[in-house]
Amino acid sequence: MKIRNIAIIAHVDHGKTTLVDALLKQGGAFETHETVGELLMDSNDQERERGITIYAKNTSIMHGDCKINIVDTPGHADFGSEVERILRTVDCVLLVVDAQEGPMPQTKFVLKKSLELGLKPIVLLNKIDKPAARPMEVVDEVFDLFVALGATDEQLNFPYLFAIAREGIAKKTLEDPSKDLTPLFDLLLTHVPEAEQKLDVPFRMQPSSLGYDNYLGRLAIGRVYEGIAKLGDKVYVKKPNGDVDTGKITKVFVSLGLKRVEVPEAHAGDIVTIAGLPDIYVGETITTDPDAPLLPAINIDPPTISMHFLVNNSPFAGREGTLVTTRHIKARLEKEKETNVGLKVEEIPGTDMFKVSGRGELHLSVLIEDMRREGFELQVSQPEVILREENGVKNEPIEHVIIDVPEESTGTVIDMLARRKGEMIDMRTKNGHTRIEYKVPTRGLLGFRGDFIIETRGEGILTHSFLCYEPFKGKMSAREHGSLVSMENGVTVAFALWGLQERGKLFVIPQTKVYEGMIIGESSKGEEMTVNPMKEKKLSNMRASGSDEAINLTPVQPMTLEQALEYIAEDELVEVTPENIRLRKKHLKEADRKKATKKTEDK
Repeated sequence: MKIRNIAIIAHVDHGKTTLVDALLKQGGAFETHETVGELLMDSNDQERERGITIYAKNTSIMHGDCKINIVDTPGHADFGSEVERILRTVDCVLLVVDAQEGPMPQTKFVLKKSLELGLKPIVLLNKIDKPAARPMEVVDEVFDLFVALGATDEQLNFPYLFAIAREGIAKKTLEDPSKDLTPLFDLLLTHVPEAEQKLDVPFRMQPSSLGYDNYLGRLAIGRVYEGIAKLGDKVYVKKPNGDVDTGKITKVFVSLGLKRVEVPEAHAGDIVTIAGLPDIYVGETITTDPDAPLLPAINIDPPTISMHFLVNNSPFAGREGTLVTTRHIKARLEKEKETNVGLKVEEIPGTDMFKVSGRGELHLSVLIEDMRREGFELQVSQPEVILREENGVKNEPIEHVIIDVPEESTGTVIDMLARRKGEMIDMRTKNGHTRIEYKVPTRGLLGFRGDFIIETRGEGILTHSFLCYEPFKGKMSAREHGSLVSMENGVTVAFALWGLQERGKLFVIPQTKVYEGMIIGESSKGEEMTVNPMKEKKLSNMRASGSDEAINLTPVQPMTLEQALEYIAEDELVEVTPENIRLRKKHLKEADRKKATKKTEDK
């Protein structure tokens, strides 16, 4: 059987998963009686809620006598480690680019990784039905991006198609009539190299990702490079450090449509799932030959952001969650580390804290959200960037930022980024909208999104991805607003909140349980304010017409986990439980906070 392996890569929201839906439907992955939904590859709850792909997943379709393995990859920069590993298992990539937006930061990132591996991409200009679509201009922009990334002459000669993935249509030219994806299927069969099938040599494969099954344990997912993987085979697991473990293949699975099908053996060239190796890890070599050489190592870019995870010790601890101890948190983080290779977990000796590092705020917030849904209670600190030292010089991570804003908001955004040590690369204005490209330190973007949305009245679009490490840019101004902090334990009342809303923006509503040291709002001034949200109105038996003012409270928008992580300062924590997200001071009592501030100033 002929096999072709392809990964679909793109910036977030350019239509990868929708395109996979259309390929599956037209590739015969479903019976005629089956009811088919949308975004079929986004099987995780958070993926469906957020509308983004978080985990790379593979599927396959049969087209004539050829099996086409398709890998759907994440488009968000925080999950770039998923893309890096998957590219090693395929022979070609299909680069999807929005015909209006053109190449974006993550487009550059995934394309760069593909070109470095020597892959020859196919380009698909999607969403050509948009009123502001400019497909031919975008083709030129993609070509310029290939040149800038050092593509070879062969890679520069990329084939391209136009598509409306939502309608399942692809065409060679904009004028061509088309009713399905036939032009794309034809191009895949002619342009994607057939997978090499060396069957007369010992079995060798390398896991590019890991799965977990409650009955089978850890699963190794990857491409069989050589030989045949047979059920019951004794195998050797060769690690990059030279260690060798032995094991036995207890199950072999291949993908067929959205189903995982058990088979007695899998041949070279196919992407398979193997069970029976409890200690397998990404990048190790699985082989039936003890003398077989290691497959090339899979390098993954290091984390750029870290947070401290600690046990919930607030006055409300243990009321809403079932998994609340250090032991529970440690076990969960260790389990996550097994499959989430972009994550790094360090236990801090002598404390109940763990330092958890990842590729960005979203990468870590997805893990925190998963944990709270599983019944965990925990507290997390402000995200911090991870600095490196090279040749005695302190370096920090830099992000490539692209911002689209109405022309009248341009000055405000430029001023905001200048204060965050941003360096402008390019600026273009067209039809009342401005696109600005920047290089900004990662720490300058922490907490930036909330202010950006307010200043652009919700009309701005912000995208960014990790670019490189550069020398430390110097001290940056801290958060401009202080916090409103509760001075007592109790339940908030409308009268007290009505008086407090003049002093800032509130995060709580009447009848909310609060405790001393809990943050209930943002002060309009720069300093912290300790307030009493339980203060009742003094009653008397004297009444007069018009002397009582109506209590009108401004509606409060509940703070999401990402907003909470962006908001908190260095001396604050986010308390995460299955039912609530609360903000608090590290030191709950005001006297303790003053002592801690004095110690910091003395240093």
